Amino acid sequence: MVAFEGFPRDFTAFFRELKAHNERSWFEENKPRYQESVVRPMMAFIEAMKAPLADISPHYLAIPRAHGGSMFRIYRDTRFSKDKTPYKTHAAAQFRHRLGRDVHAPGFYLHLGPDGVAIGGGIWRPPSPALRALREFIVDNPGAWRKIRDDRAVRERGGLQGDQLKRAPRGFDPEHAHIDDLRRKSFYVMEQAPAGVMHDGDFLDRVVATYRATAPLNHYVCDALELPFAA
Repeated sequence: MVAFEGFPRDFTAFFRELKAHNERSWFEENKPRYQESVVRPMMAFIEAMKAPLADISPHYLAIPRAHGGSMFRIYRDTRFSKDKTPYKTHAAAQFRHRLGRDVHAPGFYLHLGPDGVAIGGGIWRPPSPALRALREFIVDNPGAWRKIRDDRAVRERGGLQGDQLKRAPRGFDPEHAHIDDLRRKSFYVMEQAPAGVMHDGDFLDRVVATYRATAPLNHYVCDALELPFAA
């Protein structure tokens, strides 16, 4: 396993200052600092995740590239937003399934910002066919679903999350035992932690432990979508 000793202190300092100066002139002036304090350690972290991720499932990829890899771009899409600030004030990565094309694929996620850390896995806002397949799989395999949802490691990390419809989705029994879950539009577990943990030498171990805790959920999602998970 490649060693990773935590993110530098300037990682959070950079984003704290970017939040106060979210403009192109400031960013361009501080771009070398962004490369050194944010991109470089993110690439090191993603590289270090390759081996433990492959041990969880060889079908989830850690790609240490700042563009077209596991790291999200820092540039915000402001086309449909009232907030026109150009930059995100956090860094993030998704280790998605090799057959996934975008953020809506099954994956493991990491959010790193000056206000906190989020670590988790699952699937966020899948397209309608995949969402329906997952709901039908829960109906057909309720015992396995309940075991995953109620697992102690999942509950210790905040439990199953995901925004929900107000009513039962069309074609599903409103009285179904798992109707609260069938109403979900996303299915994920996301542990929240203080920002300071990202600077610890054992941060990689913490992330891996949470990914292992959420692996059964990703396995279940893959089974529902007929995607490979195990080696």
